[in-house]
Amino acid sequence: MPTVTIAEEPPRQLAVLRLLEMSDAYASSLYPAESNHLVDLSQLELSTVSFFVARRDDHIVGCCALVEAGDGTAEIKRMFVDPEARGLKAGRLLLSALEGKAEKLGLTAIRLETGIYQPEAIGLYKASGYVERAPFGSYQPDPLSLFTEKRVAQTVRS
Repeated sequence: MPTVTIAEEPPRQLAVLRLLEMSDAYASSLYPAESNHLVDLSQLELSTVSFFVARRDDHIVGCCALVEAGDGTAEIKRMFVDPEARGLKAGRLLLSALEGKAEKLGLTAIRLETGIYQPEAIGLYKASGYVERAPFGSYQPDPLSLFTEKRVAQTVRS
């Protein structure tokens, strides 16, 4: 199986833009506009965002962002893996990198909103310890949304 590597990189790359367009099209095929909570490229470039890419043989095959909320928590945004690269565990590796970054930043929790018609994503999050919670931040209750959270393990510093 080809090796997948994860690195924190800038989002403004042609291959990332392609993934974001694929993600937009996929989300639009599943949900109405009012239930799509996508962030654009300029938001991904803010200093409060850590952006990760997954590469296989130097080709970008997945991405995700950790967006700090300013209250000690962060939200996962734009998690997407190219359908042709599914099965390589890129999503799991991206999630692990995100969680490691959250721990380094001293965050207390990672939150996310995902759609109910994405069983693979929901399965990944649940298997990784994310639990359902009420809407957070500016989100309103939406029957097409699932809100989850995972507490971040705090490292004891001496």
